[in-house]
Amino acid sequence: MAEEISREVEFEPGVQEPFVDGFNFKTILAALFIGFIMLPGSIYLALITGGGLGGAAQWVTVILLVEIAKRSFVQLKRQEVYIVYILAGSLVSAGLVLGAAGLTLQGGAFSDLIWKQYLVQSPYAKSFGLLEHIPSWAVPPAGSDALVRRTFLARAWVVPILLLIVHNVLFRINHLSLGYVLFRITSDYEKLPFPMAPVASEGATALAEVSGKQETWRWRIFSIAAMIGVIFGAFYVVIPTITGLLMTTPLQLLPIPWVDFTAQIGTVLPSAMLGFVTDLGTLFAGFVLPFWVVVGTFIGSVLGRTFGDPILHKFGVVTDWQPGMTAIPTNVVTTMNFWINATIAGGIVVAIIGIWKMVVAFRSGQKREATKLSVPADRGDYPLPVAMALWFLSTLVYVVICHILVPAFPVGLFIFFGFILTPFLSYTSARMFGITGVATGISFPYVREAAFILSGYKGADIWFAPVPYFNHGGTAQGFKQLELTRTRFTSWYKSEFASLVIMLFCSFLFWSIIWRMNPIPSSAYPFVQKMWPMSAMFQCLWATSTLPEAGTPWMIKAIKLKYILSSGAVYAAIYGLSVLFRWPIAMFYGLVGGVGQMPHYSIPMFAGALLGRFYFSRKVGPNWKKYTPILMAGYACGMGLIGMLSIAVALIAKTIYQLVF
Repeated sequence: MAEEISREVEFEPGVQEPFVDGFNFKTILAALFIGFIMLPGSIYLALITGGGLGGAAQWVTVILLVEIAKRSFVQLKRQEVYIVYILAGSLVSAGLVLGAAGLTLQGGAFSDLIWKQYLVQSPYAKSFGLLEHIPSWAVPPAGSDALVRRTFLARAWVVPILLLIVHNVLFRINHLSLGYVLFRITSDYEKLPFPMAPVASEGATALAEVSGKQETWRWRIFSIAAMIGVIFGAFYVVIPTITGLLMTTPLQLLPIPWVDFTAQIGTVLPSAMLGFVTDLGTLFAGFVLPFWVVVGTFIGSVLGRTFGDPILHKFGVVTDWQPGMTAIPTNVVTTMNFWINATIAGGIVVAIIGIWKMVVAFRSGQKREATKLSVPADRGDYPLPVAMALWFLSTLVYVVICHILVPAFPVGLFIFFGFILTPFLSYTSARMFGITGVATGISFPYVREAAFILSGYKGADIWFAPVPYFNHGGTAQGFKQLELTRTRFTSWYKSEFASLVIMLFCSFLFWSIIWRMNPIPSSAYPFVQKMWPMSAMFQCLWATSTLPEAGTPWMIKAIKLKYILSSGAVYAAIYGLSVLFRWPIAMFYGLVGGVGQMPHYSIPMFAGALLGRFYFSRKVGPNWKKYTPILMAGYACGMGLIGMLSIAVALIAKTIYQLVF
């Protein structure tokens, strides 16, 4: 089959198509479909399993709409397909990441308020002495009529909802403007390849061809990968879901999410981590990512977390590990004892290298050449000073709002987060996306929390304020995908704000309905009932750390300057050796990202890279790299389709159960 497809492939010559606007009435209808059909399924799945629909929902939505379009004799352009893909991600996957609580919420903007209504009513808020310190502009007080009746239609919710809407508008302006600047720097000026960008663009192209009833090699490969996803998902997703409705303990033919040998290997190598994830998606990622990036990731992860941790344990650096610990507690203690510092050092070194390279490129005159060659007239670009001004103004509004809400907190720290740390971290991540395809490990863990504690501020309001600390590095890759699909950038701007209106309404509507049905958490939602109390405990621990009676938090003790400096020196030495001996620079960046990654992910990814380079590329031929993005997109679509089937069965079963009993 592979040889047959390879013979049929006729790749397009290097002729650049014109850029086309992908936002129109058809995409608005698609957004309404996503908001009213897909969003409630994502909310329900997140409450039941904690996973939501995630990125797979984008391909599920796109393929369903393509099939509807075919039967309606309507052809979708590649640009329209990709804008629908963006809309699905913005609507279904939109949520909130709570770094302090270790929790990711899905289901649109109002998931934030659902979390806060539980936090203020949780036993931890009272037992830790936080209850009276939670501001009313974040959530109504415990015992208020709005929380007792479980409704957003109450006066106490007016200010929290208004702040929520303002934050969502400002955030979109902030990430689109700064993301555009980062794209111009990393793609137009630095010419970084963005290896993962073709996954979405090639998938959109394949589905657009199907919409036009011109099924080419792309669709055949997409279909093969989708069937792999469906078959694997039947064992990985459907069986646990169905058996979970019938039995107390679901039947898992494959352990979810991984097979873990950490506890066993710990008897020989104390604090070492070893295992592998059971989702084939990680293997497919090894096909797509550059080979030397995956090699570096594997080296950094396995040498650091499997063989490096026992050495650190022997020399007294890793002190909190105990025999019998599995992957998650081992990862927590080793990260807090050492690797949090190495991760911070890696982010700083990568950023310094990127800034140095950019300065050299500008001084050598490459800036003018890149500008002439890389900015098509119809791409939808606008002047960089305008983008910088929009980002500056939106960040300034964030600073003003935070100062009004928390006047006792040093305003200089708001400025530091918004105007210094956010662009620094975003540029670092954008470079990692541009070089490796992912930004794993490029972050400054808990720097926000550390700043709050070390600021001298006394109170809890700051933990609920919309502090302008963001990472917009992934947005640069989004612009690269627009460029690859020949979609005008203005399409993204229009779709983002159209989806914002739909998302706010649908999120409000469906969270209101689900909240009225049962308290959240409750036995009706097993995942949140199990996990939210633990997250609430961590949130309360952090929030009470700035109260007058609080002591020194253990997190601050974990960050040690000597480890950051020593790790940074090692990274700099490895980079210097890579340049001196002409080793692949991509391997260095992969190594930096791999240090912050569990071996459970890097091992199957490395296996995929080896299979792709030494087996499939030889069997299929030079066109193998053209297939890999479509294979990964098709697999995600197949897993998403089977996941939607599981959600439908679970919803029907839940409804029948409530009606009968």
